[in-house]
Amino acid sequence: MYSLAQSVGVKGAAGEPLPSPYKGLQRHEVEFRRGDLSLVAAGPGTGKSLFALNLAMYGNLPCLYWSADSGAATQLSRATAIITGDSVKTIKRKLVDDDFGDYVGALGQRWWVRFNYDARPSPADMERDLAAYHEVFGCYPHLCIADNITNIDGGEVGDAESFTFGLEGMCEYLAEMARETKSHVLALHHVTGEFSDGLKPIPLSGVKGKIGRVPSLILTIHKEVDGMDGAILHVSPVKNREGMVDASGETYSSYDFNKTNMRLTDIDAEF
Repeated sequence: MYSLAQSVGVKGAAGEPLPSPYKGLQRHEVEFRRGDLSLVAAGPGTGKSLFALNLAMYGNLPCLYWSADSGAATQLSRATAIITGDSVKTIKRKLVDDDFGDYVGALGQRWWVRFNYDARPSPADMERDLAAYHEVFGCYPHLCIADNITNIDGGEVGDAESFTFGLEGMCEYLAEMARETKSHVLALHHVTGEFSDGLKPIPLSGVKGKIGRVPSLILTIHKEVDGMDGAILHVSPVKNREGMVDASGETYSSYDFNKTNMRLTDIDAEF
């Protein structure tokens, strides 16, 4: 047991906010704090993986990314585009042609960002990766990303009720991981069918499995297509223990999605 005064000394890095490229979210008092679990939910193809990758590539954080939903070629191409600003199509072509030398220096600067591309990692696999990371770098990652939570092998699921219980249990496991490692753990997740097209604000109730109890922060993402092969992503804080919250999803900050270099850029307008 600890007194309040003693708690100052044992908290460690817990509570420290990570560097974030998302200034609009900061205006909404959204921070990705070490020791906490957050959930980002959106329909397929809306941009939740790009949201996570832009956060991971910003500020050169110690990061461990479980990329069950995307393979090495996809993540490497996207990450290189975000880091360098070059066209992702050019990068993919150079990757296929084994002509990647121009990018080695830039990628080397992100030396403590590590990926696991297993399609179905188990909690034991994740614990092994964390232990290996600590052995190599002498610290745990400041940011861990699980992309996505339903790809983590939590054992057999027989019906809808056990599916929900399994998701909530997985959230509890990831929240414990965040607390023990003092990392911010960000898990990506899906939404219910009526919001799967990603074209309207997604409320807290639209998160698949109704697993809003455990995460300290839940963001939902919907998109606006501009008709010119571009898109704007709107990010809503539907749960936020540390700041502003609107469970309806109607309050959001907005980001221009550059399909050429995969970068998300703040749009100054307030919503």
